Amino acid sequence: MRRACVRVPVAAALALPLALAPTVAQAGGKAGDGSSLGDAKGGRQGQNITVRTKVRTTVAGGSGTGRTGSLSSADGNWTPPACWYEPAFSPKEIQSTVKTWRGIGDLPLIGGIGDLVGDMLDARYKDGKPYKDYNLDKQGEGMFWAAAVNPNRKDDPEASSCDKPPFWVNNGQTPDEPLAVSPKVLAEYAYDELPIPGTEVTTAPAGETKVNLPTWVWLDKARFKKVSVTASLPGTGLSATTTAEPKSLHLDPGTPDARTTPASGDCPINADGGIGAPYEPGRANDTPPCGVTYLRSGAYPLRATVTWQITWTSTTDPGGTLPPGTFGATQNVTVQEIQSINR
Repeated sequence: MRRACVRVPVAAALALPLALAPTVAQAGGKAGDGSSLGDAKGGRQGQNITVRTKVRTTVAGGSGTGRTGSLSSADGNWTPPACWYEPAFSPKEIQSTVKTWRGIGDLPLIGGIGDLVGDMLDARYKDGKPYKDYNLDKQGEGMFWAAAVNPNRKDDPEASSCDKPPFWVNNGQTPDEPLAVSPKVLAEYAYDELPIPGTEVTTAPAGETKVNLPTWVWLDKARFKKVSVTASLPGTGLSATTTAEPKSLHLDPGTPDARTTPASGDCPINADGGIGAPYEPGRANDTPPCGVTYLRSGAYPLRATVTWQITWTSTTDPGGTLPPGTFGATQNVTVQEIQSINR
């Protein structure tokens, strides 16, 4: 009987046995120091199989509230990377993977696939095309790098763009690959991990206001402060810290029949870190530093969006800026006519 030819991607062949093996990290889990771990689930992105990322993140600062969201880039042409390449396999792990594949060749419904896959992997990693004997003579001198997916963007079509099979990189060297993990890539990944507080503003009058009556809007300075996330890759010395700082609040009253203060709808950050000013009794007819005046009665979706300035630093890179991020929320406002009685 002639054996059928089965084609299996190299990355898939390497990842499947490892995906079946126990892992130290589990998706969404915590490291021993309390820091969060990256995606720990090897999975299929389109037709590509990816390894579990080893990137860790830790948070400094924060909103003090569990209500958080992710930033949207203010630059429509930029998003954090959906995938990258990072150190993944030692020579012994590549050798062990081949052995695992050959060991499953006699399982029901598998038939000779295990040996076929083993032959394919050996052709690349053992027989000198391009590696010989799994690079066992270089054990401890480097790693095979493989594709890892940003767990926040696993459904992004770009997550399948890292489609190279694992390749060798000596310790201390940077591969000639634009998507190779670097301090900047880690900084951009940390962008996705920033815990941004919810943007529900405080208003006065609260929830219900009157036509032509200024509605005061403000945000608590205690909740809106700098927050930083450090992303690091253990064993490489690579890390980067990304910091978000609130810069302004934009108000969209939800109707053209309204005036915002300032007229642009952009309320800047105060010197004390707050936005706008809390309403005080007796100031109902004053112009608020941040607010909206509705000109017609009705129910309107008031949307408040905070713009955050993003910077990053690293001990091994000069650092710099990333595109500003925005995060907003919508709340309903009811506007009533002021009733008067003529005698």
